[in-house]
Amino acid sequence: MLFCAFSFAALAQKYAYVNTGYILDNIPEYADAQAQLDELSVQWQKEIEAKFTEIDKLYKSFQNESVLLPDDMKKKREDDIINKEKEAKDLQKKRFGNNGDLYKKRQELIKPIQEKVYTAIEEIATAENYALVFDKTGTTTLIYTNPKYDISEQVLDKLGYTYKPQETENKK
Repeated sequence: MLFCAFSFAALAQKYAYVNTGYILDNIPEYADAQAQLDELSVQWQKEIEAKFTEIDKLYKSFQNESVLLPDDMKKKREDDIINKEKEAKDLQKKRFGNNGDLYKKRQELIKPIQEKVYTAIEEIATAENYALVFDKTGTTTLIYTNPKYDISEQVLDKLGYTYKPQETENKK
């Protein structure tokens, strides 16, 4: 009898899924934030490449002149090149490393949008009494999804965004 009670309880639970990629693609602020991040990334990459280009020129110049330089000048030039290379690598790490400038900027621009989406999903799940909401964009593998359980457009409605209707799997 206890087994039957748990079986019915398990069957009574409701599930839904969202496509956060689709949701975010329909939020203009997300596209703006992503464009800003891409622009910063390109700018910072050019800055780093310029430093490495300068280092490469210094190294080639050093190789050409090393035969003519006294030992103390060789050592000084080698040290300069090594220091500039260390500075360039430190800048690269500062901009693109774990907890680097790009990560911090992404947190600043995108995290609030993701939190709004999560809050909307949570509110819909609570109101509709969903036990679980899966994200079909992520690494969760969903073999089959019935479009009637997709609440992605409901989330966009709750957030107040207009959207292009999703293509269903059968239409693709």
